[in-house]
Amino acid sequence: MKIGSIGYEHIHGPEFVMDRPSGAGAGLFLLIKSDACFTVDGMDIDVDKGSFVIFLRDTPIKYRAKSDKYIDDWFYFEYDDNDISRFEALGLPLDTPYALTGIGELSQIFRMLTYEHFSAEEYSHELEKALLDCLLLKTARLVSAGKAAQISGQTDKAGVLTGIRTKIYSVPEAELSIDTLAKEAGMSRSGFQHSYKKMFGVSPIGDIIASRLERARRLLTGTSLSVEEISHRCGYKSSYSFMRQFRNKTGKTPTEYRREK
Repeated sequence: MKIGSIGYEHIHGPEFVMDRPSGAGAGLFLLIKSDACFTVDGMDIDVDKGSFVIFLRDTPIKYRAKSDKYIDDWFYFEYDDNDISRFEALGLPLDTPYALTGIGELSQIFRMLTYEHFSAEEYSHELEKALLDCLLLKTARLVSAGKAAQISGQTDKAGVLTGIRTKIYSVPEAELSIDTLAKEAGMSRSGFQHSYKKMFGVSPIGDIIASRLERARRLLTGTSLSVEEISHRCGYKSSYSFMRQFRNKTGKTPTEYRREK
């Protein structure tokens, strides 16, 4: 599997339409970041933002903006039978948009993948291959979590809680509150917290903090972003709050952690 061209956070106006009745001539991976309308097997279907689709080279492609803009991350790719077998082994659906719970982390991988694709720096080719593999595995994990929740229906407590935990770790920058998550789970505040900790061995607040610090560590060691920018990308309203919590949990300031790594 080899990327031909790639784009991150592409924004189109309300008149945007992609129409390739004979297919793209290559594979196409889309991470859909705004509501859209897709034509699948001759039928128009509404596709919510936070969905993805992998089109094969000969599949007719038609989609358009549903509101005032259309936004996506995308890449065209060459593939062979071994790649198709891998998609199937990972449980990745083909040629049909699939809704995911939380795509924030996938989009971050897309951002890094785009950078390495156009980079002339050392190891850029190796990093591109590793990030592409990471993107597929992360997408497969979200698909698997979504299917697990659907097997027993949306009232299945375990499936709902698993979906919420996936959301917490996929979009650590999101402003998530216990009240909001409890409402999403269809539970009382206390019932949600009790059930969550019983199932995962950690409180929802503990997971929210852990997901933010996990991303912070990656950004500190893998980018040259400022501490203030990292705090923003990890969901903190102020860099002071971020630095205080980071030090409380790791015993080091963000700057000390970056320097030692």
